Amino acid sequence: MLLTIRNLTKSYNGGPTAVEVLRSVDLDMEKGELAGIYGASGTGKSTLLHIVGGLDRPTAGSVSFEGTDLSKMGEKRLAAFRNRSIGFVFQFYHLLPEFTALENAMMPCLIAGMKRREARELALKAIEEVGLGHRASHRPGEMSGGEQQRVALARAAVMQPKLILADEPTGNLDRETGERVFDYLMRLHAEYKISMLIVSHNQELLNVLPRKLLLKDGKLNAL
Repeated sequence: MLLTIRNLTKSYNGGPTAVEVLRSVDLDMEKGELAGIYGASGTGKSTLLHIVGGLDRPTAGSVSFEGTDLSKMGEKRLAAFRNRSIGFVFQFYHLLPEFTALENAMMPCLIAGMKRREARELALKAIEEVGLGHRASHRPGEMSGGEQQRVALARAAVMQPKLILADEPTGNLDRETGERVFDYLMRLHAEYKISMLIVSHNQELLNVLPRKLLLKDGKLNAL
């Protein structure tokens, strides 16, 4: 089993009472699995992904990756785990504006201590796979939103992680561009068999996925 979530709860202190965002969430994902989580804005989808990716800690419950509980990892080990095993795709890209598309895609490799030449080769391959080889030397400010998101996909996939977490990957794009970006996500999954957990408030987009889940009232159920 790649991912095992048990009794996951997340609450925030909101004045005199705690606000419970996630309530006893359970989820299992196999290696190579492709799944989508649908839910309206504000239902906790991003919170769930952040906890799964080790960017946030749950109030209660556990997240285990290949049998290892993330809560047992110290911050340094957790950061190394995220860089090597998890790829993140966010709604607003989070590219570094002063670097080119190629340099942005190289970042996970360089953080992992890879030699610059090898990092460049892997990043160029990833950039070409999302159809942007001709834009490799351009900076984010010189690219469209769809192109920036494809650079973010290349960055997420460059280390061939075991899991990609995509948080509203098309939410900031028009319909046609969003569908194109989603198609590239599917191509990366088909090429590398990377497990993917994609969250969106667009149920129509997720309908093509083999497994669909609904996050509502803090609980996760099959859709």
